[in-house]
Amino acid sequence: MLLCIDIGNTNIMLGVYEDEALGPHWRLATDHERMPDEYAMQLLSLLSYAGVRPEAIQGVAIASGVPVLTSRWREVCQRYLNCEPLIVGARMETGLTILYDNPDAVGADRVVDAAAAYHRYGGPLCIVDFGTATTFEAITAAGEYLGGAIAPGIGIAADALAQRAAKLPKVDIVRPPSVIGRNTVHSMQSGLLFGYVGLVEGMVARFKAELGPQTKVIATGGLAPLIASETEVIDIIAPWLTLDGLYLIYNLNK
Repeated sequence: MLLCIDIGNTNIMLGVYEDEALGPHWRLATDHERMPDEYAMQLLSLLSYAGVRPEAIQGVAIASGVPVLTSRWREVCQRYLNCEPLIVGARMETGLTILYDNPDAVGADRVVDAAAAYHRYGGPLCIVDFGTATTFEAITAAGEYLGGAIAPGIGIAADALAQRAAKLPKVDIVRPPSVIGRNTVHSMQSGLLFGYVGLVEGMVARFKAELGPQTKVIATGGLAPLIASETEVIDIIAPWLTLDGLYLIYNLNK
């Protein structure tokens, strides 16, 4: 079995693969203060609940956007799973040609998303990842990773409104009853949700203008289903795309 771990600034995703099938998988809140032993106890509890013995994990692949947690999860793998994890970087074999000015500057999550999407759907592609940041990735029909765009995530925008505007509360990011809000909460939810739908539609149109009208649009991340339900520009929702990319890259590099 292969354990795939995506360490993000907001969430940590974990999934266990047996052959090519994604088995038990989880989404956890990222805690920058948690120590390796604490993460290990959480991981071992999840594996036990799913009926997976730690010794059955034969390999680990990690994509991390949080350097301080990379070393902690490496220690978890070494001490509790007896594995040296593969830490994904842009310069290893990915199945793509990275054309970014500095390939080392491409986030590991962006690399694995692109690798998985191109392997599964071909190109050209526009991948939209609704994480801490909302990222857009461009991949050509020939498997060239061109780069993309990075915008503040919808959660960051919601937090900023509540923190910087004295009379605005923290709100859940859900669909309001209508676009025109009749109270402050609904007005904020409308601006956040439909504002980001407009952002996605505008960016996708610009990406297609450069990549071609046949470009497929893949959405991933926790808020992908909510955004996709409000627009027709997203072709495919792939919530566990990053884990699939980790599985792919691990097998390309073992």
